[in-house]
Amino acid sequence: MNLSAFSWRNTLWIKATRPQWRYALRNGIAMCLALMVAYYLNLDEPYWAMTSAAVVSFPTVGGVISKSLGRVAGSLLGATAALIIAGHTLNDPWLFLLSMATWLGFCTWACAHFTNNVAYAFQLAGYTAAIIAFPVINVLDTTELWDIAQARVCEVIIGILCGGVMMMILPGTSDGTALIAALKTMHTRLLEHASLLWQPDTNDEIRLAHEKVIGQILTMNLLRIQAFWSHYRFRRQNALLNYLLHQQLRMTSAISSLRRMLLNWPNPPENTREIIEALLVELARPTADFYSVARIIAPLAPVDEYDYRHRAFWQRLRYFCRLYLLSSRWIRAVENATPITEFSVPQSPALARHTDNMEALWSGFRTFCALTLVGTWGIATQWDSTSAALTLAAISSVLYSVSPSPFNSLTLLLRTLILLSLFSFVVMFGLMVQITDLWQFLLFLFPLLTTMQLLKLQMPKLAGLWGQLIVFMGSFIVVTNPPVYDFANFLNDNLAKILGVALTWLAFAVLRPGSDARKSRRHIRELRRGFVDQLSRKPHLRESEYESLVYHHVSQLNNSQDVLARRWLLRWGVVLLNCSHVVWQLRAWETRSDPLAQVRDICIALLRDVMSERGVQQRPLEATLVELQRICDTLARHHLPAARDLASIIWRLHCSLSQLEQAPPPGTIGDHITPQA
Repeated sequence: MNLSAFSWRNTLWIKATRPQWRYALRNGIAMCLALMVAYYLNLDEPYWAMTSAAVVSFPTVGGVISKSLGRVAGSLLGATAALIIAGHTLNDPWLFLLSMATWLGFCTWACAHFTNNVAYAFQLAGYTAAIIAFPVINVLDTTELWDIAQARVCEVIIGILCGGVMMMILPGTSDGTALIAALKTMHTRLLEHASLLWQPDTNDEIRLAHEKVIGQILTMNLLRIQAFWSHYRFRRQNALLNYLLHQQLRMTSAISSLRRMLLNWPNPPENTREIIEALLVELARPTADFYSVARIIAPLAPVDEYDYRHRAFWQRLRYFCRLYLLSSRWIRAVENATPITEFSVPQSPALARHTDNMEALWSGFRTFCALTLVGTWGIATQWDSTSAALTLAAISSVLYSVSPSPFNSLTLLLRTLILLSLFSFVVMFGLMVQITDLWQFLLFLFPLLTTMQLLKLQMPKLAGLWGQLIVFMGSFIVVTNPPVYDFANFLNDNLAKILGVALTWLAFAVLRPGSDARKSRRHIRELRRGFVDQLSRKPHLRESEYESLVYHHVSQLNNSQDVLARRWLLRWGVVLLNCSHVVWQLRAWETRSDPLAQVRDICIALLRDVMSERGVQQRPLEATLVELQRICDTLARHHLPAARDLASIIWRLHCSLSQLEQAPPPGTIGDHITPQA
C-alpha cells in the first residue's frame, strides 16, 4: 500500500500552484462578494448575483471583459423581451408559453448563427428572459413583473462588477502574453508539421495532425479577440495579429501543396529529403535569414529547364521559405513592440466563417418543442413548481443546443442536479436553518467555493462536472432575502428542475441533431459552391477569405467520431483550396503571348467542367487530368520561359485534382475509401 498518497503534501491545497490559488481565490471572493452586496441591497434572490459572478469567471482579463459585455447586453435584451412577452400574454397560459418558446427558439438559432460575444449575448438573452418571465406565472399581480425584471438585471450586473473588481485585484494570465506564446509555438510546430507531411507515408496520423494544426490556428483567433479587449496595445496591433493568423493558414496550405507535388513527382532528386531536413533545422534557428536558407536549398535548384515538375516544387518551396521568414520577423517585431508601436502591414480581412443554417434552424425548432413539451405538461398538471422546470429546461436547451455532444452535456447536467439536490438539502436544513447572519454562512461558503475551484483545476477529466456544480449551486442553495426554509417547496422545486432537464433530454433524443455524415455533406456542398464562385471572373471572396472559410469548414467536425466524414471533408477542403490558389496564381500570371493566355483560360474552363455544387464529374475529371498532363508536356518543350512557368503551375493543378479520382458519387460519402490525406 502506497502511504505517500495520503501525505499532507499531496492534498489539493498544498499541491495547488500560485496561479491556481490566484484563480480559486479570485472567483471564490467574487462570488461571496456578489452574494453579500446583493443581499445588503435587499434584492429578493441574491443568489443570482453569485451565479453571475461564477459565469463570468475566466482566467484572463480579456475573457472577463468580453464575457461581461456580452452578458450585460444579453441580460438587458432578455429582460426587455420578458417584460414585453409577459406583460402582453401572461393572462393566457398557452399564448404566454408559445411566445416564450418562440423567443427562446430564436435565441437558440442566433447562438448557432453568430459567434463569440454576439452568440453569448443571445444565449444570455434567452435564459435571462426565462428566469424573469417563468417565475411570474404564479404571481397574481402583474405589476410585480417590473420589480422582478429590475432585480434580476441588478443581480446580474452586481455579479459582473464583482468579478471585474476581483480581476483587477488578483489579475490573471495576460491575454497578450498567451497569444504571442501561442503564435510562437504554432510557428515552430509548422516546421514539425512540414516534416511529417513531406514524407511519402499515407496514414490517418497525417490527417489527424493536419486537422489539429488547422484547429489550433483558428482557436488563436479567439485569443486575438480576448487580447483586443485586454490591453490597448493589442487593439493598436490587431491588424498585425490578424495578418499573422492568415500567414500561418497560408503556410499550412503551402505545406499541403508541397506534399501533393512530392507524392505525384515520379523521380525527385535523391538528396531531396536530406535537404528538406536541413532546411527545416535552419528555419527553426532564430538567426535564420534569406541568405542562409538560399545556401541550403541551392542544391535543389532545377538543372533541366524543361523539367516543369522540378520547377514547380522549387518555386513553391521558395514561397514557403519566404512566408516563414517574413512571419518570423513579424512575430519578433510584435513580441518586442512597445504599447505605442504601430505597424504598417498588408490589409487582411477577418477570418471568414460559415453558419450551418439548417442545423441552426433545427436547434431553434428543437428548443421550441422542448419548452412546449414542458409547458404543456405543467399546464395539464397545474403544478406550482412548473416555473422551475421551465427555467431549467430553457437554460439547458439554449446552452447545449450548440454543444458538439448535447446528450453527454445534458447527462452531465442531470448528474449535477441530482448531486446538488442532495447537497443543498444537507446545507439548507442542516446548517442554514441554524444561522442568523449572512457572514456566518459566508464563513462556510468561501472555503467551499475555493476548494471546488481548485478541484476543477486539478481534476481536468471532471472539470465540466465541477464547473456545473459551482455555477448551479446558487440556484439550489437558495439564499433569499428574507430566508425561507419550506421543505415542501424545496422538494418540489428540485424535483421540477430535474424533470425539466429530463424532458429536454427526451426532446433531444426525439429531435436528434444532424448526423456527422449529413453535416459533412452540407459542408462539402458549401465548399464546392464557394469554389465555383472562385472560378468566376469576379469572385465574391478574396483568396485569403476563401482560404480561412475552407479551414473553418474543415474544423467543424474536429470532434466527430465519424472518421469517414472527417476524412472526406478534409480531403475536399485541401483539394479545392490548392486548386483555388492555382487559379489565383493563373489570374496573376501575365504574358505577352496571346496563345499562352488562351492556354491559361482553357485550364480554368476545364475546372468549370469538372466541378459543380453537386460534386465532381468522374468522366470529365479523367479527361481533364489527361488534358492537363498533355498541356504540361507540350508547354515544357516550348521555347519561351513563360510557357515553362505556366507548365509548372498547371502541373500543381493536376496534382491537386488527381486526389479526387476516388471521390464518392454526388450527394454521398463512399463506404470503402482508401485513406489518403
